[in-house]
Amino acid sequence: MTVRTDLWDVAVEQYGYVTTQDARNLGVAPSELTKLAARGALEHVSQGVYRFPEWPVGANDHLMEAVLWTRDPRAALSHDTALDLYELSKINPDKTHVTIPKREKKLRRADTPPALVVHYQDLDESQIGWWEQIPIVTVATAIDQCIASRVRLDLVLQAIDTARRQGRIDEATAERQRHDVRRPGL
Repeated sequence: MTVRTDLWDVAVEQYGYVTTQDARNLGVAPSELTKLAARGALEHVSQGVYRFPEWPVGANDHLMEAVLWTRDPRAALSHDTALDLYELSKINPDKTHVTIPKREKKLRRADTPPALVVHYQDLDESQIGWWEQIPIVTVATAIDQCIASRVRLDLVLQAIDTARRQGRIDEATAERQRHDVRRPGL
C-alpha cells in the first residue's frame, strides 16, 4: 500500500479530509502531506488540514473541516450550530461553533478562521454523538450550551419544546432547561 492509499482510507471517513495527525497515526511524516500537495495529489486547506481533490464537494464539508481544523480529536460541533443541524429551532448561525476540551494554552485567536467560533468545555463521552459522520454534542448539551451563551430566549425555548416533542430530551431535562433559561445571571 502507498501513503496516499493509507491516507485515502482515513479521508473516506472524513469527507475527503486528512490531517497531519492522521498522517502521524499512520506512521507517516506530516511532511509527506506537503509533498503530496506540491504534486497536486492533495489540496492544502488550512493549517494541518488537507483534502483529496477528487473527493466530491458537499454541502457539509465546512463542518468537517471546522472540527478537523482544531486539531483536537475530542472536538465536536456545538452551540448554535448543533441546534441548527438538529433542526430544533429557527436559529440561523452565521458562524460554525465547535467545542474542544479546556486547556491551559488556548488556540490563537489570530489563527482562527473568521467563520469559526471555538468554545472550551470538558465534555463527557455521553455528551457527544454523531451527525452525518461528524462529531456533535447531544441535543441536551447543545441546548444547555445555548442557554449558557445567552442565545435568544425564544429560540432556546423553541428548541426545548421541539426536542421534548420529538422525544430527544425527557421531561425532567426540558423542565430544568426551561427553568435555567429564565434564571437571572445565567
